[in-house]
Amino acid sequence: MRQLRGSYGPATKARVLMMTSAFALIAASAAVTAPAFADEAAAKKWIDSEFQPSTLSKDDQMKEMQWFIKAAEPFKGMEINAVSETLTVHEYESRTLAKAFEEITGIKVKHDIIQEGDVVEKIQTQMQSGKNVYDAWINDSDFIGTHFRYGQAIDLTDYMAGEGKDVTNPGLDVNDFIGKSFTTAPNGHLYQLPDQQFANLYWFRYDWFQNPDYKAKFKAKYGYDLGVPVNWSAYEDIAEFFTNDVKEINGVRVYGHMDYGKKDPSLGWRFTDAWLSMAGNGDKGIPNGLPVDEWGIRMEGCRPVGSSVERGGDVNGPAAVYSIVKYLDWMKKYAPPQAQGMTFSESGPVPSQGNIAQQIFWYTAFTADMVKPGLPVMNADGTPKWRMAPSPHGAYWKDGMKLGYQDVGSATLLKSTPPDRRKAAWLYQQFIVSKSVSLKKSHVGLTFIRESDIWDKSFTERAPKLGGLIEFYRSPARVQWTPTGNNVPDYPKLAQLWWQNIGDASSGAKTPQAAMDSLASAQDSVMERLEKSGVQGACGPKLNKKESAEYWFNKSAKDGNIAPQRKLANEKPKGETIDYDTLIKSWPATPPKRASLN
Repeated sequence: MRQLRGSYGPATKARVLMMTSAFALIAASAAVTAPAFADEAAAKKWIDSEFQPSTLSKDDQMKEMQWFIKAAEPFKGMEINAVSETLTVHEYESRTLAKAFEEITGIKVKHDIIQEGDVVEKIQTQMQSGKNVYDAWINDSDFIGTHFRYGQAIDLTDYMAGEGKDVTNPGLDVNDFIGKSFTTAPNGHLYQLPDQQFANLYWFRYDWFQNPDYKAKFKAKYGYDLGVPVNWSAYEDIAEFFTNDVKEINGVRVYGHMDYGKKDPSLGWRFTDAWLSMAGNGDKGIPNGLPVDEWGIRMEGCRPVGSSVERGGDVNGPAAVYSIVKYLDWMKKYAPPQAQGMTFSESGPVPSQGNIAQQIFWYTAFTADMVKPGLPVMNADGTPKWRMAPSPHGAYWKDGMKLGYQDVGSATLLKSTPPDRRKAAWLYQQFIVSKSVSLKKSHVGLTFIRESDIWDKSFTERAPKLGGLIEFYRSPARVQWTPTGNNVPDYPKLAQLWWQNIGDASSGAKTPQAAMDSLASAQDSVMERLEKSGVQGACGPKLNKKESAEYWFNKSAKDGNIAPQRKLANEKPKGETIDYDTLIKSWPATPPKRASLN
């Protein structure tokens, strides 16, 4: 979870206009004499006016709404409280879908939109105090390791089959959610239901990469084609080429890379969001490396046992240090000079200004802003001059590892919420992810949650104007983009350590190795305290005793694992690229067999 990500959202994203409620008021006035008719009338209004397009027919949408109407009868007149971070998709839920839910079911929802750091703080407060703050949470799946260990979140698998069976939509197709594996704990149970997803990918100026003159000069200098970089070596060569060889395009200074480096909380997710795994840190495994994940945390069974190399982890191993070295080198050499002092929110709009050739770490949540008419990166016909593609991997990366991060905001229920309010909240959470509203207007360019959504014809029609977003989500590459996983035992406590320690490397106060040594020690200290407290029970941390790095290098090789890896003799192998159009054509043009990409 990015604790300040919301800071860029509301200021830049297009707003979704609320529908008028005049008809709903007329329907409500008749509720005393004909409540069922009034509810169905409201449902019909929303289906006809707002819940289009849909993967369901209007008749099937009405059947789903009729189920919600009936299931909500015991809770009519109740007001529940929901919360989520400041993203456009959640603003749409708060302003539009909460209103629709109230008119259709009679349950009023006060859906707060707050900064992500505040969501983290408030859910911690409810978990620690047992006092009900919110009934319904949209809480990132990065918390999965936290939720199942502390036992404060509802096990949705058990809930849907037991206490919550009467309020669980029979049409809720859990296997259709592409983030199901991200919200599943080591016990195989679902603890959260995905509500929004977006990835960080590679972004580049397709028009510049297609320029015959640039292609010829790049090939002459580097011996391979200018194209989508497959490895970090190629990314670095391309950054060098545009920064120091091309230099200017149409009189404007251009740069081969964009990033941010200010010591700020936003620097934390720059790295916890899979940067180390992109370099080759951790072990093979989807959705997360096992026994060592992309945070460098080793887990044995369901117990975290250490993050430092001396305890079998990898957060301060050669692959992790390499990832920091490259991050710092590229920003210094190839990014605009002001990037070093920028935060995430300040750096986000820069590529849209037209002087950046590529960005290795770019969130697809920016798509809506990047396709606005009139931008220097847009063509007159409404198509983008840029594309997004799978990210390149570092020198330590091996096939079978995860390759990038995918944000998955998910519906979460807490045990401290009273049972009746929890049921009403569960109805609301299912409503906002229901098939009837799954192609909601704010969805475009931001987020997908269902396999069936991705392959809908409406997205096929919009694909040319979304710069590769649809193609990526339909591709087999998608499975390598995953959130933080089960190895992380306490996301809030551990996440805050990253920006503080890596910020020391970014500012020059520490070397990359010293900064990662400090981070490893800090993570182990937090896990040691959790172990001593016993608060997380049988799946809480139990730290390994310290051994030499050589001991763990030998053990990983003996066990057939990867992490921690020894330092490579050559951390810059020959660059490798692929033509973007060739890559796209290699991906399937029809839906895969059921659940094969989950």
